[in-house]
Amino acid sequence: MKLTIYTDGGARGNPGPAGIGVYITEKGKKIKEISEYIGKATNNQAEYKALIRGLEEAKKLKADEVNVVMDSELIVKQMNQEYKVKDKNLASLFVRAWNLINEFQSYTVKHVVRSKNKKADDLVNHAIDKEVK
Repeated sequence: MKLTIYTDGGARGNPGPAGIGVYITEKGKKIKEISEYIGKATNNQAEYKALIRGLEEAKKLKADEVNVVMDSELIVKQMNQEYKVKDKNLASLFVRAWNLINEFQSYTVKHVVRSKNKKADDLVNHAIDKEVK
């Protein structure tokens, strides 16, 4: 099974109240969506936590291939080994994501502009809005 995983993470303030959004499709059809508040985090920590949550869900769904779509250029370039992970607070999250993604037979990690990742972005904002009043 080949899944497309749209992920996004965000924080209001950096760090600040944070949430993740994951929108998973198969052949364009929605399979699962996740909107979770994760407490205080930086934007990049939230992005990695969203990626990890999406990959864990894809494993549960028994996917063999995943196409990850994110609007975080930094995380995409780190996952594609174009950038090194220099921030020690992101290193453990990167290792977790790296180990998870390599359990799939094949994968891609692609950057898109935020407007092309609207579903995941909406899920992030919904999660934070529910907690922060």
